[in-house]
Amino acid sequence: MYGYEETIELAATRRGLTLLLGGLDTGKTVLAHRIAAAGIDAGLVVGLVDADVGQSSVGPPTTVGFRLCRQSEDLQQESLIKGDHLYFAGSTSPQGHVLPLVVGTRLMVDRARDEGAELIVVDTTGLVTGVYAQVLKYQKVGLLQPDLIIGLERGAELEPLLGIVRRFFASEVITLPVHPDVVPTSVEQRAVNREESLRRYFTEPLQRWRVKSTVFMPALPALFDLKVLDRLLVGLSDGKGGCLGIGYLEYLADEGALRLISPVPEGPKALILGSVRLEERFRARRVDLRNLFGSD
Repeated sequence: MYGYEETIELAATRRGLTLLLGGLDTGKTVLAHRIAAAGIDAGLVVGLVDADVGQSSVGPPTTVGFRLCRQSEDLQQESLIKGDHLYFAGSTSPQGHVLPLVVGTRLMVDRARDEGAELIVVDTTGLVTGVYAQVLKYQKVGLLQPDLIIGLERGAELEPLLGIVRRFFASEVITLPVHPDVVPTSVEQRAVNREESLRRYFTEPLQRWRVKSTVFMPALPALFDLKVLDRLLVGLSDGKGGCLGIGYLEYLADEGALRLISPVPEGPKALILGSVRLEERFRARRVDLRNLFGSD
C-alpha cells in the first residue's frame, strides 16, 4: 500500500507516463503538479498535460493543454495559462465531447514526447462514475497506454472504473484516498474559477480580425444566420493540424458580419466552432451546436 509521498517518488523516478483519475475535488491537479515538481527536482524534463477542460491549469478552459517543464518556475500559474501547445476540445465538459477530448490528450502527449519529456503527467476531468465515464476513461487509457495510473477516490467510487482498467490493460494501478487537506469546491466557485481563467487568457493586447463565413469547421450551411454565433468560443487553426489558441466571435449587426477576438498575435487559417458561449464577465454557457445548425 503506497502513501502520497511514496506514490509521488515512484511516479517521478520511474519516468514514463502517469495518468491521474479521480472525481471532482479529489486533488488530482495538486498531485499532478507535485509529481511534476518531483520530476524536475530529479533532473527530468517533464511534460504536464492537462485534459481537465472545465478546470484547466494548463491553457484556458475548453482546451487540452501541454507545458514542457525544466525548472520549477515553469509550474507557476503565469507560465501555465497559455501553455506551450493546445488542442481545442470545444467544451468545458466531456459530455458529448469524448472524441475531441481523447484525440486532444493523445496529441498533447505526442507533443510532450517529441519535445523530449522524460516524465509525462496527465490530469483528467472529474467524470468517473457511470457508463459514460467508463467509456471515456477506457478509450483514453487504451490510446495513451500509461505506465502508471493513480486513482484518487472517496470510498470505493473508482472500483468499477479501475476494475475495467485492470482487466483490459497492463498499466500499474495505485489507489489513494482523497487527501484530508483537499477542500471541496462549490458549483458556483468552479464557475468563478473558469471565469477567472478565461479572463486571464483574454487580456490585452487583443487582436481583431474580420471572419469569412467559409472558414469554419463544421462548415456553415447556406443562408446561415451569423448572429447566433455571437460570443461563441472558437479554436484557431494554424492550417497544419495544430491549434494557435482560442478566441471568440463578435457579431457586427450593422454589417451582418463576424469578427474574431483573440490574444493570439498570429492570424489563423481557419476556425473550429466550440460549444461554449461567453456571457457577461466571461461566464461560460454550454451551447448545443446541433440546435444552432438545426441538424442531428
